[in-house]
This record gives sequence, structure tokens and C-alpha cells, in this order.
Amino acid sequence: MTNETGCLIVQTVLDADALMARVRESADYVQEWLIGQTGNPLAMSRAMKFETVGLHPINHRPINVVEQINQTWTLTAALAAARQLLALHPDAGGFRLAPGAQAALPLDNLSEQEGLVGVEVFVAVGPHSNGKLEKDLDKLKGRPEKHRYVFFMSPRFPGNKRQFELERDGIQLWSVDV
Repeated sequence: MTNETGCLIVQTVLDADALMARVRESADYVQEWLIGQTGNPLAMSRAMKFETVGLHPINHRPINVVEQINQTWTLTAALAAARQLLALHPDAGGFRLAPGAQAALPLDNLSEQEGLVGVEVFVAVGPHSNGKLEKDLDKLKGRPEKHRYVFFMSPRFPGNKRQFELERDGIQLWSVDV
């Protein structure tokens, strides 16, 4: 599931499903912790922010719940993107995922076949939140990969769908969902 550089490897839909199962396990864990909380809600909120009462979505090491939430959705979006990319590029040999700069890759997702597919992935309320879409498009603009994509997850764009109206510079944009 991971290589020597810490990248997640997704070569099949089954690989993506296995990684999503790990993400769900960590979400189940924190849900059980939340159910067990009683008393001062401010103390609970403090624990969520500052104490390691959550789990990393893949390797299940202790982290705070706020970080778990952020990493959960970043990984979920990257895995949804990988599933879509496997359908679009069955010749890519699979994909290396390093969402959120967790591993030493220049982009969030790269095809195993060198130079074929390069991808940035993000999660936001909307694609223009914090200028993230524009930053990712700028980052991909000069990239050498034959196929370049931005995948994003947003409640304002449900489902897996190409977003033609947001595209520029030959970079495909896709919304993804779980």
C-alpha cells in the first residue's frame, strides 16, 4: 500500500477500497471516542484540538481529531481521484498518492508511468475557497505530464463529474465524492 518514500500506491480499485476501509476504521474510532464524551463541552473541544485522541486515517497513529478530519477528507478526495484516474488511464500502471505533502512527490497524485498523468487534489467548501483552485491550476500549468488534472471535493459539486466550465490551460477539472 505504501512505497519506500511513504507514497500510497493504488494500482486497482481494490487497492483504493482497502485504503478507504482504513480511513473508515479511523473515523469509527473517533466516533466511539466522541460518543463516550460527557461533561464540559469546551474540554471535549480542547481535547479534539490539542490531544492525540484521534487516529491517522491510514497508519492509525495517534493524532488530534482536527488533524484527523483534515487528513481524512484529503485522503478521501485523493482516493476518489485515483479511482476515476484508473478508469481514465488504465495504461498508467497505477498511481502514487501523496496528498497534503505527506511524501516527497511534486504533485498529490502521479501515474506510475513516468510523465503520463499529474494531479493536484483538494477539499473545500467551494473550488474557489482560499484561491486553492487557482493555485493548483498555476502549479500544473507548466508541468510536463501529458495529462494534467485538478480533482476537488466540495459539497457544492456532488458526484464525480468533469467541470468543463472551470478548466483552463488544457488541465481537466473533476469534482469527486465518496
